[in-house]
Amino acid sequence: MPAGSPEDWKTWRKQERARLLTARLAISDGDHARWSSAITASLIQGFAQLCTMTVGLYWPFQREFDPRHAMLHFRKSGARAALPVVTGKGVPLTFRQWWPGVAMTRGVFDLPMPDGTEVVQPQALLMPPVGFDSAGFRLGYGGGYFDRTLAAMAPQPLKIGLAFELSRMSTIHPQPFDIPMDFVITEAGIHAVTDGKLCPLANAAECTAHLAGIICERGWSTHA
Repeated sequence: MPAGSPEDWKTWRKQERARLLTARLAISDGDHARWSSAITASLIQGFAQLCTMTVGLYWPFQREFDPRHAMLHFRKSGARAALPVVTGKGVPLTFRQWWPGVAMTRGVFDLPMPDGTEVVQPQALLMPPVGFDSAGFRLGYGGGYFDRTLAAMAPQPLKIGLAFELSRMSTIHPQPFDIPMDFVITEAGIHAVTDGKLCPLANAAECTAHLAGIICERGWSTHA
């Protein structure tokens, strides 16, 4: 347990991040495929509202869950997809529209990003936690890009974490700059953050109803 100074927390998070990444990199191909299939199904079945929204996703890195398969489904039904672009250190992410076959260039971590497409503001973000905890807080890679981006967005987008159960933690010991996710989807199902706790949802219909309430509360309109 960290003693409490900023440097102690930074060291603890670095150690936890390394532990969780090691576990994720060790997942067998068979488990990765099965767990990914379950997450894709939950995302498609529980989040039909994404079909009429602008959705920020990520390019998979270090054996993260790959959200592109579900995103192709949402795009076919009318969604717009966008990938993050790092424009500078300490600066919120920019999102550029993405579709299969668009011209790409390389960015941070050598990840591909759209080259010159329209800049858009996502209404929903598919996010890749290195770790997530019982209150829905996300442990990232340590660069702070998503934290700064979320802090700058009003209203807040729908924040949907996509991770494997082995990334679950009791707590990340959230700091003032940490912002909880709205949902976390794992191979075990869909979980929603309710009253500061990450709670499993019984089925896709319950997720759809919960999501509708968040959309109404935040005043997002669709592009359709």
